Amino acid sequence: MARKQTPLRIIPLGGLDGIGKNMTAFEYGEDMVLVDAGLMFPDDEQPGIDLVLPDYTYILENEEKLRGIIITHGHEDHTGALPYLLMDLTRKVPIYSSKLTLGFIEGKLSEHKLVAPKFREVSDGSHLTLGAFNIDFFSMTHSIPAALGVFLRCPAGSVMHTGDFKLDQTPIDGITPNYQAINRFAGMGVDLLISDSTNATEPGFTPSEAAVGPQLRHIIKNAPGRVIVASFSSHIHRLQQVCDASVAVGRKVIVTGRSMVTNTKVARELGYLHIDENNIIDAFDDNDIPDEKIVILCTGSQGEPLSALSRMANGAHKSLSINDNDTVIISATPVPGNEKSVGSVINALAKIGCTIYDKSNTLVHVSGHGSQEELKLMIAMASPRNFMPVHGEAVHLRAHADLARKMGIPDENIFIADNGDTLEMRGGKVTWGQPVDSGVVYVDGLAITDADPYVFRDRKKLSTDGIVTCVVTVSHHRTKVGEIEIAARGVSFSFNDAGNVEAQEAVRQQLASLQKNGNPSVEQLRKGARNALLSYLWSSTRTRPMVIPIVMEV
Repeated sequence: MARKQTPLRIIPLGGLDGIGKNMTAFEYGEDMVLVDAGLMFPDDEQPGIDLVLPDYTYILENEEKLRGIIITHGHEDHTGALPYLLMDLTRKVPIYSSKLTLGFIEGKLSEHKLVAPKFREVSDGSHLTLGAFNIDFFSMTHSIPAALGVFLRCPAGSVMHTGDFKLDQTPIDGITPNYQAINRFAGMGVDLLISDSTNATEPGFTPSEAAVGPQLRHIIKNAPGRVIVASFSSHIHRLQQVCDASVAVGRKVIVTGRSMVTNTKVARELGYLHIDENNIIDAFDDNDIPDEKIVILCTGSQGEPLSALSRMANGAHKSLSINDNDTVIISATPVPGNEKSVGSVINALAKIGCTIYDKSNTLVHVSGHGSQEELKLMIAMASPRNFMPVHGEAVHLRAHADLARKMGIPDENIFIADNGDTLEMRGGKVTWGQPVDSGVVYVDGLAITDADPYVFRDRKKLSTDGIVTCVVTVSHHRTKVGEIEIAARGVSFSFNDAGNVEAQEAVRQQLASLQKNGNPSVEQLRKGARNALLSYLWSSTRTRPMVIPIVMEV
């Protein structure tokens, strides 16, 4: 009887339930390769959480198989989980990526006081062998330089992973997608295409990054005072266009915001951002330069409360402020969930009276992700036998699957997966496999914790209705109730003398009722005090604060 053929297992651990925390494992026998290790920022349903990571328990359980970690590009949603993953791994695993991405990763690891593992630089045309895997890299265009796609082969078949991309014909650095490589791999046979779905609901083509430059230069040239440009600190192409426009019209560039300072420094040192050092000045050295000769590059395009733009808008920046003669350019689109934060910053700027430009009124931003026609072109070039959309919410994945269907890929060869689902490939044929445990973990301060709905429930209750504490003293045998003290924080209801007396009386009556029925335990008294106070507050205020009862035997 023939031995069953070893399958290639494709295991997405993140990136299929939202925009972020991208992570996919490829496992063949005793070899495993991980592509990307990203994070996602929390939403309103996760109060107090700093970061959301994919649950990479499966990687830790099989780390002896892990031959390398491949990072397609330097955005947080592809690199942000790396420090936490590396802390949990018991051995050093090499990381393969472009020079710029490795530079960003090195800075990120140093912030966590981690010693960098083995860095292996790859670029367009690089080839490497990791265990049973033969891997080729090819250039893609995205909203960051040095983005790479991956073509992976093993005895069970081949996979092309696009990474994040758009098909930009006029990129700022002149490095277009490597169409020749994509077509060469298609000629070799692409058994499975894994493709970016972020803009799968957007018709047509995404405009070139070069389309933004003329608008930026026009605004910067004609602004009467300073120009403040808020953008992603990793969007080096955009920063390059701001720098070029500023120098062309005789303005100096100030860089502020921790990540902006760090990333521009790394990009300049590695040769990805070009501006003469005489044209960049420190934020503390701008006093002798007229406002009309200054452009400020800053963080804050997502409305982050501690970002440079937010602090300037609220008068809290240590060295820079904004006045009504300034011009502010928000050169980004809000990440889903950040719309309110961005809106509040725009309102704060509007109160100051400065001029504001964003995507809604001027072409100061274009997406880094391909729209429908580009996604169809990628499918046409790769000519895959099977297709799996990744990097998006459910609506994006299904829209991308529909595009693949229109491009002639049969329904049975299109796989819309969830995190933890597994595909198995044998001889180039793809089927569903056995799922693995997956989910998310949270970075909560210094703690790395699993999802606990009770914690989120309590935090939301505290934020909406406040907290009330009730301290009750009882005799040693719990036969008599002594003093009752009630205190509240974040509660609209005023516990004045009359209200406090009424609340105390409600608690006292409930405890007396319990005592009539026998000798209640401390826990029974706590529950009685809590229920009595909740009932009183609901009847008085129609709110349900968190009530913490404390029973003390004296």
